[in-house]
Parts: sequence; C-alpha cells; structure tokens
Amino acid sequence: MALGQKRNTLIFPQAAAAMEQFKWETARELGVQVPQGGYMGDIPSRVNGAIGGNMVRKMIAAYEQSLAAGSQPPTPQVTR
Repeated sequence: MALGQKRNTLIFPQAAAAMEQFKWETARELGVQVPQGGYMGDIPSRVNGAIGGNMVRKMIAAYEQSLAAGSQPPTPQVTR
C-alpha cells in the first residue's frame, strides 16, 4: 500500500507484501504501465481507482468462490 496513507491499515499486517504484489499484478492485468521504481503519483487517479476497484472485485470473487465450495474464510475481529 502507499506509504503516505495512514488510514488504510491492514487487518493482518503480515499480508502487506502479498497485497503489494496483488496491486502490481492487477495493474499489469489492466495494462497500466507502472514507471520504474513503482511511483504512481503521476498516474491519473481514475487509473489508480480502477486498480483498487479491480482488486476489490477479485477479493469478493475469491470469497464467493470459497463460500460456494463450502468453506468460509475466518472473519477478522476489527477493533478501532
């Protein structure tokens, strides 16, 4: 996740590397050319929003698939 964002904290901090990889995979699938070094500040917010939206769509599809298969992933306890 972006280093400047303080509100978007992961429920499972151990997943940070996997989420970062997931973001780059999703960007590649959408055909977004990410500059060398990974700085995405020059990419329009519409494109970055599409990346995040597709990430959410894929996560929901994975959850639905696990429910259809008869297994339910654990639900984290969110405390704020």
